[in-house]
Parts: sequence; C-alpha cells; structure tokens
Amino acid sequence: MFRAHTTKRFISISLNQQSVKLPFVPLVSENGFPGAIGNTPLLRLPRISDSIGRNIYAKAEFMNPGGSIKDRAALYVIKDAEEKGLIKPGGTIVEGTAGNTGIGLAHVCRAKGYNCVIYMPNTQSKSKIETLRLLGAEVYPVPAVAFTDPMNYNHQAKRHAESLDNAVWTNQFDNTANRQAHIETTGPEIWAQLDGQVDAFTCSTGTGGTFAGTSRYLKSISNGRVKAVLADPPGSVLYSYIKSNGQNMERGGSSFTEGIGQGRVTDNLKPDLDIIDDAVKIPDEDSIVMVYRLLDEEGLYLGGTGALNVVAAIEVAKTLPEGSNVVTILADSAHKYSDRIFSKTWLKEKNLYNVLPEHLKKYATLD
Repeated sequence: MFRAHTTKRFISISLNQQSVKLPFVPLVSENGFPGAIGNTPLLRLPRISDSIGRNIYAKAEFMNPGGSIKDRAALYVIKDAEEKGLIKPGGTIVEGTAGNTGIGLAHVCRAKGYNCVIYMPNTQSKSKIETLRLLGAEVYPVPAVAFTDPMNYNHQAKRHAESLDNAVWTNQFDNTANRQAHIETTGPEIWAQLDGQVDAFTCSTGTGGTFAGTSRYLKSISNGRVKAVLADPPGSVLYSYIKSNGQNMERGGSSFTEGIGQGRVTDNLKPDLDIIDDAVKIPDEDSIVMVYRLLDEEGLYLGGTGALNVVAAIEVAKTLPEGSNVVTILADSAHKYSDRIFSKTWLKEKNLYNVLPEHLKKYATLD
C-alpha cells in the first residue's frame, strides 16, 4: 500500500542529452481500493491566485477513489478497529455520517469483506443515500436532531452496533484514528508537494479530523511557522468558540453546505485547540458564488465545502505578504449536490440565486 512521506522520490530521465529529475508517483496499488486512497494532487488555482497576488493551493481530495477527503478517515477508523481486535472477518461496520464518510466506509467494507450500516440525517442529498445503497450499505436516514438528543443519528448508530455480534461503531467524530489519518498522510503530502513552502492552512470542520490532523502535522514540521485557521459555515459554534477563547458557543443560522459545521468540540479537534491561530466565518452567499466561480474560472466542479474552503483561503491569504502560499482542501465534487446547487428553483428558495453575478447564472441549468 502506498503512503506518502516527507521525502520526495524522483526518477531521472534523459531529455535532449540532459538528465531531468521528475517526481516518481506510484501508479499501482497492490492493495486494491484501500491502497489507492491518498496521494492526491495539489492544485494551484491560477486565476484566483493571480487575482489576489498570493498562491491558493488546493488538495484535490475529490480524486480519492471514493470521491472525497473522507476516504482517508474511513480507511483509518477501520484499520484502528482491526488493530484493536474490535472487528473480525465478516463483521459489521456501523457509522453515523452526513454521507462522505459513509461512502468511503462502504467502499472499504466491500474491499475487506465487511457489512456496512449507515445512519445519516434525512436532510442530506438523495444522491448520497442512493450511492450508499448502490455500494451495498444498509442505510437509515433519520430526523436531524441535536447531538444532545438520544435520537441523534450518531447515538442511533452506536446502539445499532451494540445490538449486533462482531460489529463496531467507528465513531468518526470522536475516534482520533480519523485525526491520525491526516497526521500520517494529508499533512506530509502537502509539505512534500510544496517543498515545505507552506505559509498557512485553512479548511472547515465536520468531525475536525482533517483540520486538526493536517494542522498538527504542518505546525510540528514547520516549528509553528504555518498559520492554522479554522473555517466555519453559518450554524456552527466553532467560530464563536475560537474567537472567544472557549467562552462562547453561538450557533446562529444554518447553511446549505453538508457535512461541515459543529455544535460541539469533538475529540478529534480538542487536542489541537491550542495551535489554532484564528477562525473565519464564511456566509453561504460567498460559498455559492465560489462554487460557480470555480467552475467558470478554474474548471473545477466542486461541492459547497470545497468552495467555502477556497473563500476562507482567500481571506487568510489577504492577511499575508504577497506571494504567500495558502493551502486548503477540495473535499469532494459537485456530483452529489448538483440537483440542488445548480437548480434555479432551489437557489431561489434559499435566496441564493440573486447573489450570483449575471455571467455565472448560466450554470444554474437544473430544475
């Protein structure tokens, strides 16, 4: 199985009688689907970068084999269960998820021969539920209620696992194997891809694993030089929590983005609260415009999370000197959300259609 390291490997070729070093990237996974997770490209967004005089680099996590950043967490929480002897061959993996972790788990479960049961809020896109079922998962869409409610989807997933023999609730929100995935893979990949020239890292959080693990690695290897900034959508408490040094947890509003934002501080995030330099709150209006800008200007077909992350990266970049390198995460593609975010009817219902510049409205083609 391939795993990224901070040391680059190169292959030398002869070109016009000169020796040229090119990065060597393994193209074969001997371990099937699990071995193909990670080692995603890091994309500079040229038109956006040039417009602000700083470099926005974005990790193309939609190029993971299951289509999102959550493939990494899915692999690591299952590995953690295996290493601890919590699951045996033929067992059942149970998780509560807004969708992408479930999809990653369903793929890895099929590859490893496990059954997969997913609980998720019924507010998530229909295509996520359909995708999970197509992958052989048993899916339970349940009413979206607060984490403090015993009928929250995570609590229902835990009880389901406890009712079965040879089953484990992987608990992505508080299982720090999630965070470890990004300490061991995402962070080292980013550092190696930019030869250590990373000035800041920002992204949104759901479980907190991606932001915390990647930030921890980049902070550690740079001796604290890399700035870590948490990005938050409306309806999440983390922006107010960080800005108030842990004194306030104001929610305020809701967001069209799926799978990000939080009503509490998860165990994945807790170990790294001390290394967070700042937080930014990104309005839905800015995120939806960026969905369309990325398609129009950069040729990238992305979901709302990736768009929010790019908006946050731009805000962070503007606080840094010209030429600085800011890295963020393109969490997944727009495929699972297209019936919403590219629907003129849906956009108008959410009061988001009129915030789009006129030249971008042409992409709202679905109804």
